[in-house]
Amino acid sequence: MLADNWNLLASVLAVVGAIALFYTLGDSSVLVRALIVVAGVVVAAGIALTSEPGRAVWQFALATRTEVRKVVWPTRRETAQSTMIVILMVLVVGIYLWLLDAVSFWAIYDLALGLG
Repeated sequence: MLADNWNLLASVLAVVGAIALFYTLGDSSVLVRALIVVAGVVVAAGIALTSEPGRAVWQFALATRTEVRKVVWPTRRETAQSTMIVILMVLVVGIYLWLLDAVSFWAIYDLALGLG
């Protein structure tokens, strides 16, 4: 447990150190500075994966990948049809709400208050 905490602390320090280098080397190329940050994140991920929480996250990612492969994805035609239905329903509800607003405005201002 204590070793896991030290590993996680080391990974956080790797990212913080990479970010500090990014700002310290302000005169260097942006590409070099960005690569330093990417390398720091990769090193931090490698260190974090050696801890028990890191291994649990890795197992979760693998299980998620397995579940995503089981999904039956819609075809292009099904996606287009569903999108058209959504667009049509948005238009219908929009027109309904506009009419409801117009009737409410008329009822309140013309009939109830006599201001129309």
